[in-house]
Amino acid sequence: MDDAVVLGKKGYSLSNTLGEGSYGKVKSAYCNWLKCNVAIKIIDKRKTPRDFLERFLPREIEALRHLRHPSIIKTYEIFETSAGKVYIVMELGAKGDLLDYIKTTGAMEEDVARIKFQQLASAIKYCHDSDFAHRDLKCENILLDEDLNIKLSDFGFSKPLSRDENGRTILSKTFCGSAAYAAPEVLQGIPCDPRISDIWKNYHHFPRVQNLLCHCRKYPFATTALCISPMQFKVKLYHNRR
Repeated sequence: MDDAVVLGKKGYSLSNTLGEGSYGKVKSAYCNWLKCNVAIKIIDKRKTPRDFLERFLPREIEALRHLRHPSIIKTYEIFETSAGKVYIVMELGAKGDLLDYIKTTGAMEEDVARIKFQQLASAIKYCHDSDFAHRDLKCENILLDEDLNIKLSDFGFSKPLSRDENGRTILSKTFCGSAAYAAPEVLQGIPCDPRISDIWKNYHHFPRVQNLLCHCRKYPFATTALCISPMQFKVKLYHNRR
């Protein structure tokens, strides 16, 4: 059955496509019962690999069902049809993502940027306190609402923390997310607490990324996994100590 028909029966009027990925697409829609515009992520399970269906999709849905925070994108409804399509209805980031925003409008004033950074840090702390790691923090996954408030989104690589018999966090041994934002331990294949990787991306990388994007219109490092080496991070850290 056509997406518009399925969603129409649930009270949604589909509009334009906001984005498309490997395993799905995101469309805007008007919700009759919420009386506002929303974003709907549509995933066709018949066209996705088994690893995604068994690992990543269940983790994303678990995170979206559990996490509730002012600076995390709100999830209104999740449902699946007999045809194997999953629909995730979420709050709309009306002003788009942070990357496009700072490339279009330029640098934020320092006092404004400080507030946005605090909002993001608060969202990350809440995730970690709730035993979830995002694992794919990047400017493209940080949305802005109508008032330019931060809304952390895209929990496709998120993971609930696991603990051993002594209550210690089991270290992550797999790489996921974007290499341009990765922590040195991740690039070197060293097992690490996934929360530490989130913190690295937030506190070390985002201020520099925003600054360079605003003034140079490019990332601080080459963005392919093959081009980024741990030495680039070590050099950067060395200069930061001065």
